[in-house]
Amino acid sequence: MKFYSLNKKSPAVDFKEATIRGQASDKGLYFPEHIPVLHKRFFETIREMDNSEIAFHVIRPYVEGCIPEAELRKIVKETIDFPIPLVQVNDRMFSLELYHGPTLAFKDVGARFMSRCLGYFSREKEQKVVVLVATSGDTGGAVAHGFYNVEGVEVVILYPSGKVSAVQEKQLTTLGMNIHTLEVEGSFDDCQRLVKQAFADEELQREIFLTSANSINVARWLPQQFYYFLAYKQWAESTPPVFCVPSGNFGNICAGILAYVSGLPVKHFIAACNANDVVPAFLQTGQYRPKNAVATISNAMDVGDPSNFIRMLELFQHKWDDLHEILSSYSITDDETKLTIQKVYKQYAYVLDPHGAVAYASLERYLNSVKDDRGIFLETAHPVKFYNIVEPVIHKQITMPPALNEIVSGEKNAVKVPAEYKLIKDFIRRTT
Repeated sequence: MKFYSLNKKSPAVDFKEATIRGQASDKGLYFPEHIPVLHKRFFETIREMDNSEIAFHVIRPYVEGCIPEAELRKIVKETIDFPIPLVQVNDRMFSLELYHGPTLAFKDVGARFMSRCLGYFSREKEQKVVVLVATSGDTGGAVAHGFYNVEGVEVVILYPSGKVSAVQEKQLTTLGMNIHTLEVEGSFDDCQRLVKQAFADEELQREIFLTSANSINVARWLPQQFYYFLAYKQWAESTPPVFCVPSGNFGNICAGILAYVSGLPVKHFIAACNANDVVPAFLQTGQYRPKNAVATISNAMDVGDPSNFIRMLELFQHKWDDLHEILSSYSITDDETKLTIQKVYKQYAYVLDPHGAVAYASLERYLNSVKDDRGIFLETAHPVKFYNIVEPVIHKQITMPPALNEIVSGEKNAVKVPAEYKLIKDFIRRTT
């Protein structure tokens, strides 16, 4: 499998090079030259297969020739060695709980897969690899834990000061060792801009082997398909599900649509957005207009110019009508988010985090317009990570999972910096 740049001005590369580079030399995102279509028998027997076998068959075509099968099976097994249950909330709505991994967030899957792939590839390199990532919340924690103490890899994480939850911040800042954290005085879009500047800096690229762990990296993006296949394995309804995905940088839902193009039976997709409504507006008008990000209580989705949306357009050859047929999108306010958390807890004794609540509200809105469909919303983070938002709404304390106790009591270790590229560049240089 080869991957080409969406800017189409640099040569195609294999999975190894795409993973190590993160972004093409022409600053475009990598995209597979063809989408593998899984055989009908795969879906007929999916309920008989264990999770790691399903994931192996999904990812193998993209990785073939770069990682031996035995090693890939080991990587995949370690990536998803925790439950990903589908839980029924009411007659028409199911929650796919993606928060049972080590950092209680869906990004554990992509981060664990990428860290193990990069660890395998780095065995052949003498130079240290520096992983640079911007986070609006859960990405950073998942990357930090996924790469923690991986030999030959240093990690630099940028996060917006005051715009991640207290638990998320502790997950980012308490590990130390090869994990270095910058608290940027600005928004997530500022963090993402600084990361892009670093990758565009030819002088820095000559000095340091730099790669990205954001969902722009194919090794982070592609394994997110696993969620959708594992949800379908547990889906007992007679008709395909509607998937509703909390969407910020749009890597997760884009992976879901990639799974659909590969043959996964899906009725429809919904991109659930908060006040950052660039994509809902696009689907209404056909005009893509990036905006400055707006801070909300579903902070991991506070993105005003989602990087992965171009991949979604590429999947449909930039044909707006084709994309519009499979995708809807809604913008949910903070007040609606809180009311949803309160209502769902009161009616069904199910606790949503703010991101899952945005998805629940969006799915509910869609299902109100159709008669017989049933849907799955992705619950992407454990509610305890947003206890300061959720607990006052449900009037109950959320039990702290044991895995978080040690992290929450850990000491924050981050360097606070203005959103100035020169300072970021100097910091990156000092890590190697």
